[in-house]
Amino acid sequence: MNFTLNGDTRTYNGNPELSLLNYLREIEGIISPKDGCAPQAVCGCCTVDLNGKAVLSCAIPMKKVENGNVKTVEGLSDYQKRTISNAFVEKCGVQCGFCIPGIVMQAMVLFENNLSPSRDEITKTLNPNLCRCTGYKKIIDAIEYAADAIRENEEIPKPKSYGKIGKKHPKYDADKLVLGQSPYVADMKFDGMLHGALKFSDHPRAKVISIKTDEAKNYPGVFKVFTANDIPGSRNTGLIIPDWPLMIDEGEETRYVGDVLAGVVAETEAIAREAVKLIKIEYEILQPLSDPEQALNENSPNIHSKGNLLSETKIKRGDVENALKAAAFISEGTYYTQRIEHGYMEPECSIANPTTGGIEVYSQGQGIYEDRTQIAKLLNLPKEKVRVILVPNGGGFGGKEDLSVQGHVALFSFILQKPVKVTLNRDESILMHPKRHPMRMKYTLGCNKEGKLTILKADILGDTGAYASVGMKVLERAAGHSAGPYHIPNVDVISKAVYTNNLPCGAMRGFGVNQVAFALESCIDELCEKGGFDRWQFRFDNALTEGDMTSTGQLINKGSGVRKTLLAVKDIFQKAKYAGIACGIKNTGIGNGMNDEGKVKIEIVSADKIILHHGWTEMGQGVNTMAVQFLSHETGIDPDLIEVLVDTKEEATAGMTTASRATSIIGNSISNACLQLKEDLKSKSLEELTGRIYNGEWVCNWTTKPEDDVNEIVTHYSYSYATQVVVLNDKGEIDTVYAAHDAGKIINPGLFEGQIEGSIHMGIGYALTEDLELDNCVPKSTRLRKCGILRAKETPKMEVIGIEVPDPHGPYGVKGVGEIGLVPTAPAVANAFYQFDNTRYYRLPIKTRTKNGHG
Repeated sequence: MNFTLNGDTRTYNGNPELSLLNYLREIEGIISPKDGCAPQAVCGCCTVDLNGKAVLSCAIPMKKVENGNVKTVEGLSDYQKRTISNAFVEKCGVQCGFCIPGIVMQAMVLFENNLSPSRDEITKTLNPNLCRCTGYKKIIDAIEYAADAIRENEEIPKPKSYGKIGKKHPKYDADKLVLGQSPYVADMKFDGMLHGALKFSDHPRAKVISIKTDEAKNYPGVFKVFTANDIPGSRNTGLIIPDWPLMIDEGEETRYVGDVLAGVVAETEAIAREAVKLIKIEYEILQPLSDPEQALNENSPNIHSKGNLLSETKIKRGDVENALKAAAFISEGTYYTQRIEHGYMEPECSIANPTTGGIEVYSQGQGIYEDRTQIAKLLNLPKEKVRVILVPNGGGFGGKEDLSVQGHVALFSFILQKPVKVTLNRDESILMHPKRHPMRMKYTLGCNKEGKLTILKADILGDTGAYASVGMKVLERAAGHSAGPYHIPNVDVISKAVYTNNLPCGAMRGFGVNQVAFALESCIDELCEKGGFDRWQFRFDNALTEGDMTSTGQLINKGSGVRKTLLAVKDIFQKAKYAGIACGIKNTGIGNGMNDEGKVKIEIVSADKIILHHGWTEMGQGVNTMAVQFLSHETGIDPDLIEVLVDTKEEATAGMTTASRATSIIGNSISNACLQLKEDLKSKSLEELTGRIYNGEWVCNWTTKPEDDVNEIVTHYSYSYATQVVVLNDKGEIDTVYAAHDAGKIINPGLFEGQIEGSIHMGIGYALTEDLELDNCVPKSTRLRKCGILRAKETPKMEVIGIEVPDPHGPYGVKGVGEIGLVPTAPAVANAFYQFDNTRYYRLPIKTRTKNGHG
């Protein structure tokens, strides 16, 4: 068959059922169409122009391309590329970037017929495309801006900045991301590269009697079938507790349906996947544990040898029982939140290459130094023989903290001594990686007759699923934030993480704080109703100020901006007919007695090139951009000269990119590194400094563990604060979300707004539509469409209000931004609905306007 691709004639005589996406990526080497969910045809990342229509190329077989005209981003004119790229960069319409090339093609097809689209028309055009990062607002801004320029045949100038903090600065590599030319791991190829596929468990709990691999081994094109016996080192992985086997062996029990039993490496991914189907597993099927309450019963089988209770955090302050008796008003309720999928657009993928006596791994993970540690243990290698190179990923949100296919691909490549790639499809990704913890929260909240909070009792139970991941820390964080941004003198909190045979749960944006905020803020609204208190004033009167303490007992000495966020939305809230309000607090840094630390290296390569080495993961949040701005602001070096690299070879160590800490730690580290550099620049040029390396480090080692007996409790080194107001229209639908957020110091206003808007989008989904439902520990669906992620037309209007109350430990006063954005959203939504329908909601998601819980 013949067809035209980007203006050139092509002849194809292969499989007519091959998808257009696979043809473009695997045969033509065109990487702008991304595979986010193939063949589900849900995400839109693979959108191309076919005969003047925007189509999802994963769903188009090659037989439908005959005599057609295919255009990808690569086929746009130079003017079109320049215009759309500069528009997206100028309007901050790109974060992780994975979805953007597909959105660009939707926009270009729209422009063929309409160069004066309204925002509603742009929104409708985007309906086939998902974005998990931005909340769509800035994408629509960018498309509108590009349309205006193209209509008038005008140039949009390339955005430029001098790198000063507090000013808008183009996102690092954003122009390449917009056009799909900044490779993700799945876009990379090496000579002689093989492909791996994994065999997952068919049952959430079963004893593996035998694994028969002969048929798979003999399948044409297969190089090797791997089982647990091929692992030369420790078989278990885990960020805190090594309880997660890379592969389950014969004679052992599976713990969830994402457990890996074997792997196949072959010439192509298609061959590897066909061979996996030939692996025969004999099981003794066992009854799985799906209920965390039941899992704690003495007669329940142990999922792990030490029992089903992973962790227990207790906080007790003051005289709780007497405070409860003395309370003038009390709110009691049992609140439930759901398990949800991260929904990042880029599924998991990793590539490994053998080196002399070691291994080199390309990772999209959220902590390459943690990856290195775990891979070294798996392969029984010293850490210096394992090199992990970060490839900025297509979204993480906490879901790429745990070691996933990096471990398998490292094993395969190390044993075979060949380059190997392992890619998960969307169904496998949903099965395998940890989710947001569902929680059951029994809350009792009391206040006196003046409306001052006096007592909190909370019993929190979190389903951590089959493996620990960071579940103990999530439930610890829930306890530590159970009182929200309010001073409550008497507190009794117990928070448990429990193993089940459900999908593992671990880190996800908000890290346990979203859940308790829903319970707490709902109780506050009920107290206001019972006591006749104004909902805004009650929150203002109880908000943390200097000298007040959090639920853990940490005194807030400086930096609390919660009252300023409340003041910023006061008029909006009080003038609205139907409005919900909620406040939020979120830690920066892991804390709780664990060090928060990071190093940087500034390498002067030449007068025209400076390389900044660090250890944090760029996943759309903009840490590389922040790093460039910090360095440029400190030294006056042109930001265009700065290249950012993340590679364990450089030993610019950092922990996991989590807890909204990367910006503050990297900023402090760069500031320290620049002390000598600035001094040297007073007398020498960059050319004269060529070859010099400047090192910087920042460490917070003064936080305390929950169980420590200390004079002063310091749970975290920093906190962020927020207030959100959700306003409904007269039909009871969400019209606008107003979000006032204290960032300490806003380094980059465009990126700050984008982070909050994306968080609100995720928070609205959490409140209303998102739910990864299980049936006897197995997902009811592994389709991305069923996860409930909101599309552009379903996303309400958003207004972000930046507040700056400096933090004493953040560079220039910086606080974390990435997670606080959705902490107040769901409770603000629930409280808004109550104002409309007089129904208190106890369970998320609020899919219907009926009372779906109990109080």
